[in-house]
Amino acid sequence: MERKSAIVIGSGIGGIACAMRLQSLGFSTRIVEALDAPGGRAYVRKADGFTFDMGPTVLTVPHFIEELFSLEVDQANLGQPDFPAEILDENRRILSGNSGGPNTSRYVDIVPILPFYRIYFDDGTFFDYDADPVRMREQIARLAPEDLEGYEKFHEAARAIFKRGFLELGYTYFGSLGSMLSVVPDLLKLGAVRPLFSFTRRYFKSDKMRQVFSFEPLLVGGNPLKVPAIYAMIHFVEKTWGIHFAMGGTGALVNGLIRKFEDMGGSIRFNAGVASIDVVKQSGKRVATGVTLQSGEKLAADLVVSNADYATTYLKLVDKAHRKINRDALVKFRKQSMSVLVIYFGYKKQAGDPDLQHHNIILGPRYEELLTDIFDRKILSPDFSQYLHIPTITDPSLAPEGHHAAYTLVPVPNNQSDIDWEKTGPVFVDKVLRFIDERGYIPGLKERLVHQSFVTPDYFEQILASHAGNGFGVEPVLTQTAFMRPHNRSEDVSNLYLVGQGTQPGGGTPSVMMSAKMTAREIAKDFAITTAITEGLPTKIATAA
Repeated sequence: MERKSAIVIGSGIGGIACAMRLQSLGFSTRIVEALDAPGGRAYVRKADGFTFDMGPTVLTVPHFIEELFSLEVDQANLGQPDFPAEILDENRRILSGNSGGPNTSRYVDIVPILPFYRIYFDDGTFFDYDADPVRMREQIARLAPEDLEGYEKFHEAARAIFKRGFLELGYTYFGSLGSMLSVVPDLLKLGAVRPLFSFTRRYFKSDKMRQVFSFEPLLVGGNPLKVPAIYAMIHFVEKTWGIHFAMGGTGALVNGLIRKFEDMGGSIRFNAGVASIDVVKQSGKRVATGVTLQSGEKLAADLVVSNADYATTYLKLVDKAHRKINRDALVKFRKQSMSVLVIYFGYKKQAGDPDLQHHNIILGPRYEELLTDIFDRKILSPDFSQYLHIPTITDPSLAPEGHHAAYTLVPVPNNQSDIDWEKTGPVFVDKVLRFIDERGYIPGLKERLVHQSFVTPDYFEQILASHAGNGFGVEPVLTQTAFMRPHNRSEDVSNLYLVGQGTQPGGGTPSVMMSAKMTAREIAKDFAITTAITEGLPTKIATAA
């Protein structure tokens, strides 16, 4: 029986994960990537002996990764994940050693990171955020003793949201309005639809604790003032499975996934940007039949999956004549997430350097006002917050001996602002680096720098083809959640599917892996592929003729 073929546009983590699942379903799968190497937002930059992950650096839920590395051709697991029975035991922590499963470890070495984050406040105090219940309570007692009782209540509320929102509904594909309405009463009862920051205000009196327990959606492009409180489950996702790092950087994970995909018989082409998704009319339907590359070459396929930006997929790759639902007006109406300015730098180590961690969150003097500037007013504020990532604390191989490789990420407005980044970028970069130096995070940094480069929202818009230079796809607000978020199966074109942060369930490395599984399920249904979609057990796959 001839294998059916699939093309995946883009090699972000979601695209690779989906391609692996399609290969395991029996499709002959090819990834086409516009860049010269895999990863998309997880692309790797190498310069002056330093290795920099350009995008995601926080890994969690390692058994999602293990599941991908465990896939085999004609043996697909599309059931619910096998969550360990002890997941709700708050004392379950990974303190040392390898945190990847046996199949993961054949391709990449993944290790736990503690603390998860060190969160610095503008007054110089800090909070080490991890899963240790004793240490968490000790730090709350030190910084905000009035919030100890509130933390216990928040902890239980977040646990309930995690159990319902992640463990029970995490893999639910909301393809119809009814599927969403059926779960709304439960979410309302849990308070999961109110804004997250408002949710935290119910439990914490201290501004510091409100910030500690609400900042995490920023890592997936969400505004803590507006994302629904279902995002409180991130606290429990991290608490349950920890924060991890792929030795060699996230790029090492991407390369491991590509090797596994190729071992399964899949293929990938680089420098193969897509100009359009080919659509024909068949039996009254519009059907995707392949892609046309920017070179003019046509590649035929039985189905197409786009890991490209949602808005770019519809506005630039699918002719408007084929779009009755995702018309220009609807696509442009959807709110886009914030963007980021990222500075990549290498510097000489120095005796007596402050005790920075692998992941550092440096909060500015304002929180709510700064978020409003970024997301609503779309202006570049005089103050800023940042995420300072120093992976060489864990993996010295990413820099020459005696040096650190680092990047610092600053949330900024997307390109729906009127900021001229060619003029503003260099000035702002200098300001951020001077701040790190003069505030004592890395004293004398300017004199110790041996490499410096940066990207702005222009990089996301022009190189990654991200609409309006968004950093994280469609913004995760309540009105763009579940059924109201872009769908993984196109409503306009048969045999066209989407995957990644712009689709359900949302952004972040665990979510895009979940998105890949959800998309693969819909494809299995549409192509009448026999698999354990409901039973959760792997079975022999029979590809439809």
